[in-house]
Amino acid sequence: MSAPLTASAPAGAAQPDLEAHRLSKRFGGFVAVDELSFTVQRGSFFSILGPSGCGKTTLLRMIAGFLSLDSGELRIAGKDMNGVPPNRRPVNMVFQHLALFPMMSVGENVAYGLARRGVARDEIKRRVGEMLERVSLPGAQDKRVDQLSGGQKQRVAIARSLVLEPTLLLLDEPLGALDLKLREHMKIELKQLQASFGTTFVYITHDQSEALVLSDHVAVMNQGRFEQIGTPQQLYYEPCTPFVAGFVGANNPIQGRVTQVHAGMVTLTSEQGLVLSARASATVTVGERVQAFVRPEVASVARAASAFADLPHYRARIENLLFDGANSAVLVREESSHTEFRIALPQTGHLSDLVVGEAVFFAFDPQRAVCFAAAHGAAPG
Repeated sequence: MSAPLTASAPAGAAQPDLEAHRLSKRFGGFVAVDELSFTVQRGSFFSILGPSGCGKTTLLRMIAGFLSLDSGELRIAGKDMNGVPPNRRPVNMVFQHLALFPMMSVGENVAYGLARRGVARDEIKRRVGEMLERVSLPGAQDKRVDQLSGGQKQRVAIARSLVLEPTLLLLDEPLGALDLKLREHMKIELKQLQASFGTTFVYITHDQSEALVLSDHVAVMNQGRFEQIGTPQQLYYEPCTPFVAGFVGANNPIQGRVTQVHAGMVTLTSEQGLVLSARASATVTVGERVQAFVRPEVASVARAASAFADLPHYRARIENLLFDGANSAVLVREESSHTEFRIALPQTGHLSDLVVGEAVFFAFDPQRAVCFAAAHGAAPG
């Protein structure tokens, strides 16, 4: 399985709002962006997901025009942007710390860009009022910025950008400074705002939950390159590389060597001696080193082996139980290999009375585990 590096466009789709061809950026001997090629379709929510230092902010600043390209081509709405300064590009940017003007009212903040463009005063008043209505802040024109909640400030920053009707709205980890509860709420608001305006959003984050919840397509970035571009479902259920499998969602990673290959399935023996089967992501051969990944939610635990019918199952002992609201994480240690496994268990299940130290069995469907050649990239540590 090779990693697709462009989001597929529906038949008859309009010209992409963003087209990048072999974009590169170096800082001395460090390659921050390494020959990236991708497209972003008009009206879509496109996220760039990756760990700190992977190059995602550098890429966003290249799109905005704050950083020049070392090589490559960049087109926005079909127009070549090479050499075009930031203030001449049809883009706007929302930063993590919002950069609102504290000495100005809400209305003055939203009107700032329109005033700099020389838009007539009556037209500014009309457009600001309409924009504040659309971001659920009606009548807030005269409020001071310091009177607003964190979520309201977020909406003002977005209104200030969208009132200029950009082709692209670039968002640089805009939820990073919010507390957890507000961040969860703002995910929903951002998704609804993007759908309402139909503006193309390009959003960068290191938070996989944000990327999966918000996006139509996500690019997973690692060391200046895209490992995979796909829908959230594709990245979660059909990762193309070990890095994507390890970075997107929780997983039980297992390293070992192939002992059997048959009909797209691989049997491997782990370094600890655990024998398991998994779906092969690409061609692997007997004796080859591989990495397998099993998500906690595809595994299950039972007190009797008979609960698993024909599934391969393992005898284990419970090491720990971690309460997490609707679910618990059950940490078990397999008896023969001493391999630790993490299993997601709903609180409402019939095993809510499990205790640490109890002997149990666990199993998973091998078709829902995935296996990669160990040399094919690396899972994040």
